[in-house]
Amino acid sequence: MRLSNSSLFSTVILAGALVSGVSALAQKTTYEIDPAHSAITFGIKHMAISTVHGRFAIKDGVIEMDPKNLADSSVQATIDVASVDTGVSARDTDLKSPHFFDAEKYPTATFRSTKVVAAGDGYDVIGDLNLHGVTKTVTLHLDPPSKEQMGPGKKPRRGFTATTTIRRQDFGLNWNGTLPSGDAMLGDDVKMEFDIEAAQK
Repeated sequence: MRLSNSSLFSTVILAGALVSGVSALAQKTTYEIDPAHSAITFGIKHMAISTVHGRFAIKDGVIEMDPKNLADSSVQATIDVASVDTGVSARDTDLKSPHFFDAEKYPTATFRSTKVVAAGDGYDVIGDLNLHGVTKTVTLHLDPPSKEQMGPGKKPRRGFTATTTIRRQDFGLNWNGTLPSGDAMLGDDVKMEFDIEAAQK
């Protein structure tokens, strides 16, 4: 059976679209987050006069990246809440208690991206952060990823740095105190920086 010119043209277009789709999928690279070379640091105001800093370890995570179209990338990661470290053991114990993170009940937090969009000189990674049993949409601003470097086991690696600010009370982390001045003991805004090293799977 002979195809008409219009049918032949449609077939060619469809075939081209399928090839393009397969080619696009082939461009994606999977990177596994290296917990030994990754961490999340945070800062929160104390008594409205100083900033207390701390860090969380990352348990694991996966980044699906298309170097030619970063907007078609994604990330998911698990954060070890019980690893919280501010350099003061008594404070860390308090942070793990039901006053704050309740790490025994909520030992991990997770982030799963839903969208990546170009923003300024980097990208906004929009996704769901589950922390303290509460899930909220947050936006991480991602710097352009590093170039690849050959790492141990001859696996290419990349570095990723992203920042965000969350309101702790949005996640049910409500404990606070009031100073004689009327100021809050602890700020509500928490600035976070994600420093990630990931190896190609």
